[in-house]
Amino acid sequence: MSMSIDWLSRLLGMMTVRGQLELRCSYGAPWEVIYADSDAGEMPYHIVLGGSAVLETPGGKPQHLSAGDIVMLTHGSAHTLRDGSGARPKPARQRAALNLIISENKGAGERLDMLCGRIILAPPHDRFVRAYLPARLVVRTSIAKGRGQGAALEQLNGLVALMRTESIADNLGGYAMMNALSAALFALALRASAESDEAPAGLLTLAGHSRLSPALAAIFNEPARDWTLPELASLCSMSRATLIRHFQNKVGRSPIDLLTSVRMALAANELKRPGVSTEVVAETIGYQSVAAFRRAFSQHFDMTPAHWRRSNVETQQARVED
Repeated sequence: MSMSIDWLSRLLGMMTVRGQLELRCSYGAPWEVIYADSDAGEMPYHIVLGGSAVLETPGGKPQHLSAGDIVMLTHGSAHTLRDGSGARPKPARQRAALNLIISENKGAGERLDMLCGRIILAPPHDRFVRAYLPARLVVRTSIAKGRGQGAALEQLNGLVALMRTESIADNLGGYAMMNALSAALFALALRASAESDEAPAGLLTLAGHSRLSPALAAIFNEPARDWTLPELASLCSMSRATLIRHFQNKVGRSPIDLLTSVRMALAANELKRPGVSTEVVAETIGYQSVAAFRRAFSQHFDMTPAHWRRSNVETQQARVED
């Protein structure tokens, strides 16, 4: 008997996700932390355990963060976190603790307690995240229950509590534990956002739309099927034009664009497997013509399947040599 798997599990299953908890900040106001653009595939995250912070990104509006808030910069954008006083920040000093770095200052104002790390996605899945998730994902775990997120927020609070404990205790295996919990944080943050009544723009908005979710599930569960727009629209009990309009309004892309993106992500995974021919990969993800698959792959990634396979082998060899 085949098992039914939800779309988010499918998404996370096609990605290689790693987490890394790097820093615990203990600041008194005034303070400031500045992050440059991250390397490809890296998404910084911050968890406000106590106190408050103001998040600023180039071209974006400042956003106030309170205790219990989790923010992920899913596009790896440059950003600044600071207190709201406007005063010149006190310099911070870092010291090495077991399994992470502690950053402290001598500010005497309101105290901030914050965990900082990053989610790391193997290429090319970082491209998918940039295309379908908002650049700034904020989950407020302290909001009142009954707004569509109760269970997921409780789980997030439990996870954050465990991360807090691991960050201050010299437990055996603590480094591995904190990194594993960071990866779980990514999955739970997406779940909580998708279940929210105020889901952010992008793929998570589609998931929260009851009439559109059947198309989303179909694309992730059967990406190799030759889906047409009328078929996907019929699953959602709406016209083809209405389906396209909803996708454009919420994601900025068409259902077929999403289908192609999922197929290409799966193809990239298949091409990593030694001994699997391009013809087999094309058929596996729903292309009857190898030429059509090569054309679609090249348009999506700006390189041929053969080039992608070679570059992945070279990357793996370089990691082994390092």
